[in-house]
Amino acid sequence: MLQGPYSSLDRDRDRPLIRLHFTSLAVATVLLPVTGFITCVFISLIYHFEDSTYTHCQVRNYLPSLSSAISRVPELYIWRSCIGLHSAPRYLGAVAYFNLYRRRFTARLPELLLSGLVLVCSLTENTSLVLLTYVASTETYTVHKNAFITFIVSSLLHMLMTCRLWHVIRRNYISPQEKTSYLWKLRLFLFNISCCAVAAYFYRRHNKFCETGVYTVFAAFEYLVVFSNMAFHMTIFWDFGNMEVMVSTLPEDKRY
Repeated sequence: MLQGPYSSLDRDRDRPLIRLHFTSLAVATVLLPVTGFITCVFISLIYHFEDSTYTHCQVRNYLPSLSSAISRVPELYIWRSCIGLHSAPRYLGAVAYFNLYRRRFTARLPELLLSGLVLVCSLTENTSLVLLTYVASTETYTVHKNAFITFIVSSLLHMLMTCRLWHVIRRNYISPQEKTSYLWKLRLFLFNISCCAVAAYFYRRHNKFCETGVYTVFAAFEYLVVFSNMAFHMTIFWDFGNMEVMVSTLPEDKRY
């Protein structure tokens, strides 16, 4: 249950079992993959350096790719645990955004349709992330690869369409929080797509020329893609800053 500030009337009507500020949930949700990712890369560099940085070119590299960093034990279980725990709040956030857009664009059919597409892309992004996490590249490479491609495409589409919706919101509903949210969404989207392009270039260059250190540059920009994606989702901090997530029991007169 997602609602606004908790009033005395709500307190009399419902019996809250769990009550959490939405921004606290958003921070915890983002910190899970951030912490898991940093931990996995650190363990890979310390304990599995040669294996995690090895490629078919057999040239010297200094950073593991994302897929390589999460494909060994214990990194595999750390990453799966973090992504598994963070996925449920992500689904909740996707539905919360859809409800927000429906309220804002009640009489605007193009934006309502775009809101539905944003919801589909958000659900696809989160589902493909879970899939590529639980199917490692060392287990079923084709499934992992396709899930990764789906994640990148749905992520970019989600960010692009979200920026479009918030551009309309900023133009019609002016508030400091909405302006800040839109500007950071736009910046992070442009940064993310730029890093994707640079990472793709160095990945192709590594496979074609097998130069020392090129795969390391690819891995570094892949990290930036991951972190900017997480930061984009963190802008929910401004969008639902006055909301709370509450799990409550039904009033006595509504129990059957």
